Amino acid sequence: MTNAIIMASGLGTRMRPLTQKIPKPLIKVNNIPMIETVINALLQRNPSNIYVVAGYLGEQFNYLTDKYANVSIIKNPDYEKVNNISSIYYAKDVLKQSDCFICEADLYISDTTIFKTELNRSCYFGKMVKGYSADWVFETSENGFISRVGKYGTDCYNMVGISYFMDKDSLILSEAIEKTYNTEGYESLFWDDVVNMNLDKLKLKIHPVNDSQIIEIDTVEELEAVNKRFL
Repeated sequence: MTNAIIMASGLGTRMRPLTQKIPKPLIKVNNIPMIETVINALLQRNPSNIYVVAGYLGEQFNYLTDKYANVSIIKNPDYEKVNNISSIYYAKDVLKQSDCFICEADLYISDTTIFKTELNRSCYFGKMVKGYSADWVFETSENGFISRVGKYGTDCYNMVGISYFMDKDSLILSEAIEKTYNTEGYESLFWDDVVNMNLDKLKLKIHPVNDSQIIEIDTVEELEAVNKRFL
């Protein structure tokens, strides 16, 4: 049994004015809402359930439950005041059930076969970036396990918005998120910060992908570039 969590709560401020009336994940890339490229790719894995964690303009995601038989909506009431740790907090019970994918919703997935690959351990999907990167990156130890999840790095794998936790690690993550929530400073945390705090318990590796398979879209300029690239 495998479940999936798609985080779709954010305000999408960097894509305004497009996101003033529509949540960022529902903005279309080549006539397909970004979140549907994620769902369609996940379906290649035949997940038992896909949970969309909605916040900003959340009612606009309701059509997905009619279009896709195994999609459900989880409401995140804290999306305006708490960082994306809140999305995983409100989906913590899903993590306790089974193996689980955690995906960002503002992705354009052009290659659905990325989910068909056999995954035999918990991992983050990542793309290799040569030189300096100011984005979220992974540092690894000599044995290939992730030793740091955080911003800034050189000649290392960058985060692409998809991770996979096998049931044992899903439970560890769920308990860590629940323990961290409502502690001092939790409002500013990304859920990946909690992963970084628990790498001694979570033995994670990197599943490599290339930058044409999964693209995160943060700005109007990036949206226009992707539309042209995959026209």
